[in-house]
Amino acid sequence: MSKHIAFLRAINVGGHNVKMDHLRQLFESLDLKNVETFIASGNIIFDAKSGSTKNLEKKIEACLHEALGYEVATFIRTNAEVTAIANYKPFPPSKLETAAALNIGFLADPLNEDAKQKLMALRTEIDDFHVHGREIYWVCLKKQSDSKISNVTIEKALGVKSTLRGMNTVNKLAEKYA
Repeated sequence: MSKHIAFLRAINVGGHNVKMDHLRQLFESLDLKNVETFIASGNIIFDAKSGSTKNLEKKIEACLHEALGYEVATFIRTNAEVTAIANYKPFPPSKLETAAALNIGFLADPLNEDAKQKLMALRTEIDDFHVHGREIYWVCLKKQSDSKISNVTIEKALGVKSTLRGMNTVNKLAEKYA
């Protein structure tokens, strides 16, 4: 058994309010062990047998779709991957010190060159991006409410599903489950 963290899209946003106890029960119904939730925004920690993460993502998505009645894109990372994501430094310290927010966009697969170019075309004077592996690092230099960027904007530009988490959340998960 190894520790995994599932980042769920569309949990407790846009009118979809799901109780964390209910999510925990759904994950347990899939024979996942030691299931925990971390803040009420779709972060589920669990132990699973080694195997294909892609297959596990599909299994969880099918279960959630059936139980909740809508699609819930699921992005799984091991606790070691979350620690590596938290420790990765995509921007110079001077930029991060003055930034209002640093967000991580979780993807199912790494972006191809065309998608990377489309993402970089979204850059503005207050928004910058960096791609590393299956993650997008988005730094916003002013309040996010001043930005025209959102998860939906990113998904439309790239043509793939993603979910965003603030770096504080990723850091806390990395610390708690290292």
